Amino acid sequence: MTVKERLEKLGITLPAAAAPVANYVPYVISGNLISISGQIPMGPTGLEFKGQVGNSVSPEEALSAARLCGINIIAQLDAALDGDLDRVVRIVKLGGFVNCVSEFAGQPQIINAASDLMVDVFGDKGRHSRSAVGTNALPLNVPVEIDALVEITA
Repeated sequence: MTVKERLEKLGITLPAAAAPVANYVPYVISGNLISISGQIPMGPTGLEFKGQVGNSVSPEEALSAARLCGINIIAQLDAALDGDLDRVVRIVKLGGFVNCVSEFAGQPQIINAASDLMVDVFGDKGRHSRSAVGTNALPLNVPVEIDALVEITA
């Protein structure tokens, strides 16, 4: 099954890859690696989630935000690979950041929403190393930001 077929089966339509909001590029291809800049929970009408987990954002909302970040990572990959997501050899690493109150310790569970998505979409190629870090703030007051490192075929 192709990656596009898996996305269709999961009911996921990829959005257009989001443009950067500052002085950086959305991805860099170096050899057989693509580094995807941090993706935030941007939806078709703008930011879908704002706020801090444990304060104005529930853990359930943060899970949805993390999944949306994962979808946006895949959209950036799709743009970088001119629509050929089957060139993905492996999702090497996800770096997850959760804007949360200091008492919140569920960062790994929140970032699992993106990790699970990568496995659902890419199968075993979606299994990756990862970090899940709590922080007191993120750009644009989003609850989650996730970046990625991906190996591709030449």
